[in-house]
Amino acid sequence: MGKVGKRFRRSTLAVLTGAALAGLLAVTAAAAAPGEASQEKAAAAARTDVYMKDVTADTGVQPHSYSPLWASPDIKVCPTAVECAVSQNPIVGVTNYLFVKLRNNGPYGSGIDNGVLRIYRTTPGGGATWPTHWTQIGAASVTVYPGVTTVTIPWTGVPGPGHFCLLARWVSPTDPMTFEGPSNSVNTLHNNNIAWRNVNSVQLTPGGPRVIRPFAIGNVTTVETKNDLVFTQPAEPVRGARIFVDLGPTLFERWQATGKVGTGVRQVGQTELEIVDPAKASINGLVLKPGERLEFSLAFSADAALAKGATLNVTQFGPDADGTARADLGGVQYLLESEQRG
Repeated sequence: MGKVGKRFRRSTLAVLTGAALAGLLAVTAAAAAPGEASQEKAAAAARTDVYMKDVTADTGVQPHSYSPLWASPDIKVCPTAVECAVSQNPIVGVTNYLFVKLRNNGPYGSGIDNGVLRIYRTTPGGGATWPTHWTQIGAASVTVYPGVTTVTIPWTGVPGPGHFCLLARWVSPTDPMTFEGPSNSVNTLHNNNIAWRNVNSVQLTPGGPRVIRPFAIGNVTTVETKNDLVFTQPAEPVRGARIFVDLGPTLFERWQATGKVGTGVRQVGQTELEIVDPAKASINGLVLKPGERLEFSLAFSADAALAKGATLNVTQFGPDADGTARADLGGVQYLLESEQRG
């Protein structure tokens, strides 16, 4: 992700160098009356900086080189209005509660901030175009004092199947977005007041039925793209679990047309693949049309009890809206657990 940041800084400097920069400064100086200049200085002095962590080590610097961008520890879902210790999957059809931590010690400003925290949802996965594929869950007007403020937002009438990517945006006149385009990855990397959480718990009964989860991949560009679905394990190998991907007819036909390229996978059904090496598997060359986002399914089962803390990351890599040829376009971290029989 660091390359993305370098490219943006280089492009920005290229635009504002030489005669272009001199002309901009001249116009700004000529147009600003003494009173306006004082107002500009006052506005600059009043700059605030509230941020949310993308990862635990995030300090609000934008852009940064940490990954993944889509597992923010500052967004949590709980079944009651009392904050839970660990975020949980929302319960369908009832009121759940979103807890978001706003940190008022960012590197680009200081002072009390006033704004609106907005929360959105979409189908889990990658390539969700902003704002097309996002639905607002709720919002709260907040005054954020120096330190950490935890905001609670009720989430009523959670629709099925109850598995979502979540996006939090802090909107403030004194802490504006750097910019926002169609790519959620680029927006999150370059705005510390955007946070993204795609974490899902999967409870498996040894020898029991499969557990199904929806997943979507999308194209945030204006041209046809080829994308890869990559499976990795950030901790110890997941032993005892089986993972399946049912691409469905459209994506399977496109994958077949590009040569059925993949690593650590084998076909087990008409459109279904089994991930035989979850530590380094991939399904490559999935073609998507401009602006398209297609949904398929993942299935999990367990032959034996799983080790505590078993984790699987499923990530979409492909061309991004900023011109990056192969970017992390989003994914989901699955926390696999053995369900205890009563």
